[in-house]
Amino acid sequence: MTSPALRVDAAGERLRLLHVHAHPDDESSKGAATTARYVAEGVDVVVATCTGGERGSILNPAMDRPDVLANIASIRREEMDRARAILGITQVWLGWVDSGLPEGDPLPPLPEGCFGLMAVDEAALPLVRLIREFRPHVLTTYDENGGYPHPDHIMCHKISVAAAATAADPAAHPELGPAWQVQKLYYQLSFNRQRIEALDQAMTARGLESPYAERLADWKPDPDHDARLTTKVPCAEYFATRDKALLAHATQVDPEGSWFSVPLEVHRQAWPTEDWQLVRSEVPTELPEDDLFAGIAVPVGAAGAAVPAGTVQG
Repeated sequence: MTSPALRVDAAGERLRLLHVHAHPDDESSKGAATTARYVAEGVDVVVATCTGGERGSILNPAMDRPDVLANIASIRREEMDRARAILGITQVWLGWVDSGLPEGDPLPPLPEGCFGLMAVDEAALPLVRLIREFRPHVLTTYDENGGYPHPDHIMCHKISVAAAATAADPAAHPELGPAWQVQKLYYQLSFNRQRIEALDQAMTARGLESPYAERLADWKPDPDHDARLTTKVPCAEYFATRDKALLAHATQVDPEGSWFSVPLEVHRQAWPTEDWQLVRSEVPTELPEDDLFAGIAVPVGAAGAAVPAGTVQG
C-alpha cells in the first residue's frame, strides 16, 4: 500500500477525489474498492448522490415489507449513512428526485419534476458549487449511456460533464465560488466484457457454476467499447470493504443474490482491479494507467501511449 504521506499533489496538497452517482447504493456497487483504497492512502474522497432513490424498487426479498416501502426514502438515507461510514467518505446529497426506471412497451413517461426531466444546466448547479468548494483533482461519473440506460444514470453523466466544464469557467456563475479546473475526468467501467469473461472462465475452471454464461452468450464483442478501458486500479484487498458497503444497502441488495455468487477469492485472483476510462486529462499521463492520480501525484512508471493534456478519449 502506498503511504498516505505520498498522496499529495505537486504543491503538497492532499489529493481529492469526487465520485458522482445517481442513487444511494451506486457508490458501493461501482468503484467502491477503488474508493476504499484511496481513503486508506489518505485521499479525501467525496461522493455526490444526485437523488434520494425514492422510486427505487425493493430488491431484497427479506426487506420487501409494507413498512419498508412506506418509508423507502428515509430508509435509503439510513442505508447511505451506513455505507458512508464503512467506506470512510464524505457524502453530499444534490437534492434531486429519483425518476424511477420506466418499464413497458411503450415506455411510460417519466414522472413530473424528476431528475431525468430536468434541464441539464439547472440540475448541474449544485454540483458546480460542490466542485468549486471541494476542488477535486479527479472526478468520476458514468459514460453517455449511464453505464446502463436508467434515466437518472444518463442525467448523472450529463450534469457531471456540464458541471466540470462550468466550474472551470470563471465567467460562469461566479456566485457559486471561484472557478476550479478538475484535472482528470473518468467514466466508471466495471461492467466490461473482459472482466466478465475472466470471472466466467475462473468459475468454470474451478468447477463452479458461472452466473455470467447467459449474459456472455448474448453479449456481442464490441472492440470499440473494450478499447475504452484505459485505467485498471489494483484494489483486490479492498473487495471485502466494497461488499460490506454494498450490503449496507439492504433494500437494494440480496445477500443470497447474484452480486455474491462469485466467491471473493475468485474475484481477487481473476480480476483484481476496478476499471475506468480516462476521458479528459489536463495533465500529461500515459496509457494504460493503474492510478486515477497518475500525472498528478504518482510518477507514471508503466509504458504506454502518451496522452497530451486536454485529450478526449473515446
